[in-house]
Amino acid sequence: MANNNIGPKRLVVGAHYGLRDWLAQRVTAVVMAVFTLVTLVLFLGGSDFSYEGWAGLFAQQWFKLLAFVTFLALYYHAWVGMRDIWMDYVKPVGIRLALQVFTILWLVGCAGWTVQILWRV
Repeated sequence: MANNNIGPKRLVVGAHYGLRDWLAQRVTAVVMAVFTLVTLVLFLGGSDFSYEGWAGLFAQQWFKLLAFVTFLALYYHAWVGMRDIWMDYVKPVGIRLALQVFTILWLVGCAGWTVQILWRV
């Protein structure tokens, strides 16, 4: 009997995240676009373009939260893209795992730094 690898009983391995990753990339992109539009509207509608004006904008709790959610979306967006690159182009499992772990640690460090920056203002 031939091993027919077609249909619902086929063996699926590797980067089979498909729809979930596609949707995550689109949702995070929308979050970043909304933040960009809000910031652009506030910038064009504002009159104080000095450091104090920007610091005043970031001093508002709702804007800090919006910025933080946007940066989290950016980091997740970057993770999905980098993970797919590592899975598609790095074949040795040990090197791929090391690159993925480094990417996760880097993005978690960036998220921590984001918290420090946003809540220092």
